[in-house]
Amino acid sequence: MDVTIIDTQKIVFQGKAKSVILPGEKGTFEILPFHKNIISRLIKGEIIIDGKILCPIKRGIMKAIKNEIKIIIEK
Repeated sequence: MDVTIIDTQKIVFQGKAKSVILPGEKGTFEILPFHKNIISRLIKGEIIIDGKILCPIKRGIMKAIKNEIKIIIEK
C-alpha cells in the first residue's frame, strides 16, 4: 500500500507498507492491502507501520481508497 502521513508542517512518512495500525475514534484498527474504502477520525494514540511505532498523535483523519492511505495528523 502507498502511505502518506503529513502534519501541519511537513511530510512525516511517505512510502510502502504492508500494515498500518491506527487509533480510531471507535477503537484501534488495522489497514491491510486491498482494504475496503474507509474514512475515519483518529484520536490520541500511536501510528504503527509494519509493526514499528512511527509516531504518537493527538488527533487526525485518515482515508484509505484503492490501496492508498492518506493521513493528516496533529502531534
